[in-house]
Amino acid sequence: MPLGELLRAPPRSRADMMQSFSPLVKATAPAVVNVYADRLVQRSLSPFAGDPFFEQFFGQRMPNRTEKQSSLGSGVIIQRNGIVVTNNHVIAGADDVRVALADGREFQCKVLLKDERFDLAILQIEGEGPFPIVEFGDTDTTEVGDIVLAIGNPFGVGQTVTSGIVSALARNSVGVSDFGSFIQTDAAINPGNSGGALIDMSGRLIGINSAIFTRSGGSNGIGFAIPANLVRAVAETAEAGGEVFEPPYIGASFDPVTADIAEALGLDRATGALVANITEGGPADKAGLRIGDIVLGFNGRMIEHPDALGYRLATTRVGTTVELDVLSRNGRKTLEITLQVPPEDDPRDRRELKGQNPFSGAVVSNITPRIRTKLRLPSSLRGVVVTEVPARSLAGRYGFRPGDVIAVVNGVEIANVDILEQVVSEGASYWRFEIVRGGQRIRQIIR
Repeated sequence: MPLGELLRAPPRSRADMMQSFSPLVKATAPAVVNVYADRLVQRSLSPFAGDPFFEQFFGQRMPNRTEKQSSLGSGVIIQRNGIVVTNNHVIAGADDVRVALADGREFQCKVLLKDERFDLAILQIEGEGPFPIVEFGDTDTTEVGDIVLAIGNPFGVGQTVTSGIVSALARNSVGVSDFGSFIQTDAAINPGNSGGALIDMSGRLIGINSAIFTRSGGSNGIGFAIPANLVRAVAETAEAGGEVFEPPYIGASFDPVTADIAEALGLDRATGALVANITEGGPADKAGLRIGDIVLGFNGRMIEHPDALGYRLATTRVGTTVELDVLSRNGRKTLEITLQVPPEDDPRDRRELKGQNPFSGAVVSNITPRIRTKLRLPSSLRGVVVTEVPARSLAGRYGFRPGDVIAVVNGVEIANVDILEQVVSEGASYWRFEIVRGGQRIRQIIR
């Protein structure tokens, strides 16, 4: 019987318990590779490096030393022409990426796409195929209690297979990336397993092992994998020549539902995604979604939290019309929304600031949907984002960086670039402003 036709069933006899996973391993393990990422770093030989007093009076007399740092992870070949998926954190900052197959062959790789938000990277093997592959499974059919295998290279000891079950689905608040809808498993996952395969009993890829909860550095039976449906969406973007994965655009942002909100609306528990903001003229606005509504379902599937809704959106193709189960002030309703490509940035939203002010020379932009997604800015954040800062500009000298969000200047809330440009053109004897950098609000006064 083909692996894909096997039925779910618990073991019913001692004979069942004596069965082996070896056919699954033989069919899938050759497509799980070791990923080697090398990067060159500058290491100072001076113990006073970075000390402004020492460098001012003595200069940097001791040269820096170039060292090669290597990291090891795992990856999965998903196309016979050598397309490999792994975690972004495995190859982040690498100057050279190689993969080693289970049969001993080793190849250089080209990075096709990196996505820090979802912690995924797509590689292309620079060698002649065909290569062994693992076919994608449908993670929408995965259930808690399903038996799974984790294949990777933990601690660099060599390819290793561990077994376990799916412990939970749609786990969020894991803290390893912006993505928040992981498959949780108790199959042993350790350092080096990152980017490896989570395989179901049909021999199909249902997840990319990404993170663990641990206090010792080893496996404690709580591992997390990125669902294969999302991996497939990112891989298809890379295979089509895209360098950035952009989830479909809905024109709305969402917050978690608190216990107080759930009680006020008569919900049994805090579940769903609360509509926090609607973009005028966007798909959600046209469909009738309103601020304060709660999205409880997506195409018939329950939405536990905003991250689960984000996962459903990211794994749905642009142009698809989806059904949202919505709880509004007037009761339950079903809305149909057609997902779109994120709108292009308007050149009028972007300009260079000039004049005698701390912002002079910086290029700023309104926070468009594309920029909010690219910089991972929260939906509630308002302001103007700095996109470029020439090193010799006044803005560069005062320490502004790309990605800074200018929120307030001299008591004026900065809603768009027009307001910011007007405020700086009026001049001032001193400048009092607030910026948001890396989620932290910084207040500064310059005279």
